[in-house]
Amino acid sequence: MLSTVLNMTSPYFVESTAVITRSGNKTVPRAGLATTLKTRMERRVLRAHVKQEEEDSSVSNQSLGRDASGMNPFRCSSIGQSQAEPDKALSLLPLAPILRRRRGQVKVEYDGKEEPKHWEPPDWSKQLGHVRQMRSARDAPVDLMGAEKCYDTHAPDEVRRYQVLVSLMLSSQTRDQVTSAALQRLRAHGCTVDNIVNTDDDTLGQLIYPVGFWRTKVKYLKQTSVMLQREFRGDIPNTVEGLVRLPGVGPKMAHLAMDIAWHQVSGIGVDTHVHRISNRLGWTRGGTKNPEETRKALEDWLPRDLWSEINWLLVGFGQQVCLPVNPLCSVCLNQHSCPSAHQAKRPKAGSPRSPHSPKTSRVKLEPGSLGLRLPPPSATPVKEESLATTLSCPERGSRKPKPSLHDTTEEGSIPLEMSGPCPNSLSFLPKCALVTSLD
Repeated sequence: MLSTVLNMTSPYFVESTAVITRSGNKTVPRAGLATTLKTRMERRVLRAHVKQEEEDSSVSNQSLGRDASGMNPFRCSSIGQSQAEPDKALSLLPLAPILRRRRGQVKVEYDGKEEPKHWEPPDWSKQLGHVRQMRSARDAPVDLMGAEKCYDTHAPDEVRRYQVLVSLMLSSQTRDQVTSAALQRLRAHGCTVDNIVNTDDDTLGQLIYPVGFWRTKVKYLKQTSVMLQREFRGDIPNTVEGLVRLPGVGPKMAHLAMDIAWHQVSGIGVDTHVHRISNRLGWTRGGTKNPEETRKALEDWLPRDLWSEINWLLVGFGQQVCLPVNPLCSVCLNQHSCPSAHQAKRPKAGSPRSPHSPKTSRVKLEPGSLGLRLPPPSATPVKEESLATTLSCPERGSRKPKPSLHDTTEEGSIPLEMSGPCPNSLSFLPKCALVTSLD
């Protein structure tokens, strides 16, 4: 029932102690009305709390705020309760924790499909089995002259591990045949840390020549040997982090050294063959641009027990079947499942690697391009004997000079040689053509 309390505070009126209700006949003392309103509000709060407890008790067997008999001490037994009991209950209400319903784990269900796993290329296991079958003979250059075959098996363990590291450093941008021959010369000279440190650069360059970038590798070998002698007592580090600190040692060499020298599989050694074949077979998600990205992509899905095997499998496969140029897709067992089968780029006609390009090419030269001043047509022709003494052609079969660190010839340069027999005269000069070999 709505009521209006008249509170006269003016000094001209006497303070009224009555409450006028809508009925107009009933008067209730002010103190009794306040107590009634307060009691009703407390009852509503208690009913809401008791209702919440009843709902929570249906969810959990344990109920908070109950005594041993299972009765709630805060629940009122009668409506006409005293004022002290609600006050006591209200004082304890904020301290009573609210029991919340625990959320169970929600399982995501797919429409008739299992939960998706990590990505892996389709048919990779079948393709790997075909590669194993094609590599069963193990007669590739990496099988006969790789890093596992170059070191001295009778040497002490630290010397053997050092020779494995040296062979890996020399193998960069170099064929296995050239690397094996260079290491054999180093072993005959004495391939130990102390001996390499005491060897001068010119002698070391003659021993490892003609490996790719042999001048740079001479510096790396000397710096690495000095570092091993000072910090590791003549042995190589037994961690990938320690190996990559050495000059000239990258992630591929570090992982291979850990596998061959320490017999610990720390990662996949990815070189140009593994990088190329992995992208051709579709073993890298979206393709990779460099060997380090290929290593991370392969380690993401390839089982760890295959990390040691995958390197020599794909390297030998790339040396014999999956060649960089003109791969032998017609004899490959994966030609029906390989996405790059019969699609490899072939060299353009006229390039040095093209099988249809001629062995020799004619380069037209302008008069005077050889550094000679030819006489004008009206002048007296120069005798061929006098010109022959000016330009001398080296005789065939002459011995190639030994390499020197002061030589200005860079690695990878193709020397121009005269095709055909060496001319005794310069009768070809009037034709203004020079025949050069591009092989």
